[in-house]
Amino acid sequence: MGKRYFCDYCDRSFQDNLHNRKKHLNGVQHLRAKRVWYDLFRDAAAILQEEQTKKPCRKFLQTGQCDFGSNCRFSHMTEQDLEKLSAQVQGEKRLKELQREGADIPPGTIEDWLDKRAQRLSTAQSNRTGGSIRAPSWFLFGNGFESL
Repeated sequence: MGKRYFCDYCDRSFQDNLHNRKKHLNGVQHLRAKRVWYDLFRDAAAILQEEQTKKPCRKFLQTGQCDFGSNCRFSHMTEQDLEKLSAQVQGEKRLKELQREGADIPPGTIEDWLDKRAQRLSTAQSNRTGGSIRAPSWFLFGNGFESL
């Protein structure tokens, strides 16, 4: 049967040869799926800027549906959606400005949350045990830490 090519954007596979791959990669379905995929990772400011330049889609506003979907050249966002997006962009700008000024704002990563949680648990446990901190045996031996 030969090698098969799997397209992650379109979630389909086909026989891999030059003609088939070229035909697929230049096809409308693939280009639309690729655009939708990359649109998921755009920042709010870029989305807001693009949506503000578009006129509202009459059919989407009247019926709630549009035959063109994500390929429509008109905006499918309501005024409330645009206001929420604008508020989100302003919040992100303020946060960046505060971080540039040197304000002590935690980045909000999972590691930071885990550290804070561990500190909270250790203080709560020390309050219950009268000051001595004792880690459970599963914590000492089950996570790869040789000594604490």
